[in-house]
Amino acid sequence: MTHWKIAACLAAALTAAAGATARADRDAVHFGDNIHVGPEETVHDAVCFFCSVDVDGKVDGDVVVFFGGIHIAGSTDKDVVSFFGPIGAEDGASIGKDLVNFFGSVRLGENVTVGHDLVAMVSSVDLADSVNVGGDRVVQPGWILDFPLVILLLVLYLVWREHRRWRWRQAYWNSQCPPPPGAYGPQPPPPPPPPGRYPPQPPM
Repeated sequence: MTHWKIAACLAAALTAAAGATARADRDAVHFGDNIHVGPEETVHDAVCFFCSVDVDGKVDGDVVVFFGGIHIAGSTDKDVVSFFGPIGAEDGASIGKDLVNFFGSVRLGENVTVGHDLVAMVSSVDLADSVNVGGDRVVQPGWILDFPLVILLLVLYLVWREHRRWRWRQAYWNSQCPPPPGAYGPQPPPPPPPPGRYPPQPPM
């Protein structure tokens, strides 16, 4: 059930982002330029790529941000979705449907209302006690990624340590056991013995 909800929220976010392009005259769609909805303003959808959305007024549709943050002090009627960025809602803010965050953080103040589900995947979550979530809360903390990373680093350390020990043992045995003659190719003949102090005497 949880995986189905996550997939549904992701599909809704992608649909909202795609639909905003078709209704650009009614929506706020920006790339690299922040969107601010003033206290007396109303927009349909707010979609931002590499930028942030600040809602002090009202959004009739969805708020979708890729690589940016979302700040809500007013209200949204539908979904609020952020990929790789934080979501923050001030006291008394209202989110009509789902709140979805991937690889970021979620901070909700006092008396914030989420109409449907709250989904935070690989994210940190800070919720006030008075936050009201109408549906399910699905939270996957960010530290869950640290465990596989620690295992990988441990394996790499063990491999490096064993390789280092193997190199040390090879060097030790090579120093204790000299190579056989001819192991490194033909050797030059040994030098002649040094001449004696006296010339050899004739036999008697």
